[in-house]
Amino acid sequence: MTNQPSSPPCGAAEADDVYIGYAGRNELLLVLNELLEAERAGAKVALASTKAVADDYAALMRQVRDDEAHWCEMLDRQIRRLGGTPSAATGAFREKALAIADPLERLAFLNRGQGWVVRKLVELLPRVRDDALHADLNAMVAGHRTNIDIANAFHSSGS
Repeated sequence: MTNQPSSPPCGAAEADDVYIGYAGRNELLLVLNELLEAERAGAKVALASTKAVADDYAALMRQVRDDEAHWCEMLDRQIRRLGGTPSAATGAFREKALAIADPLERLAFLNRGQGWVVRKLVELLPRVRDDALHADLNAMVAGHRTNIDIANAFHSSGS
């Protein structure tokens, strides 16, 4: 007689990630590419927004652009590590944001985009089993929350 698990929970450690509630590789790659496209759009919006008149606004946009570029690099690296191909597309968010002429209104729109990323990540994180990916995505949430707070403070100051 072989030592077989007597019930499905006994073999849970060997079960596929999807079977036990984690996101599978294909789902992760889909979401990571969606986030990459959104981050790329945010970086391009922030870069284009550095041409604003106020120096403090341009400095904030350079900071946001650098942060978005950092997350693009991380997402690209993680997608490749998972055996996927990073998307080269830019999210539609870019065109929508650049259509907003007023710098403070554009900042508010950009901030809503950052909030979307946070919500997407918070929804995904409990389903990420990979420790390295989980740590990077957790750091991305923290970074975006910091950007949201900085942008809110800037916006409320009317700078």
